[in-house]
Amino acid sequence: MITLNSFPSIFVPLVGLVFPAIAMASLFLYVQKNKIF
Repeated sequence: MITLNSFPSIFVPLVGLVFPAIAMASLFLYVQKNKIF
């Protein structure tokens, strides 16, 4: 079991890595779909 005290130490780097990856992937797909560049 993950205790509530150790949860932020796992959650913060997870968000710090996953959120930019999702943002870059969605931006890439948006550019590919609309052919801006």
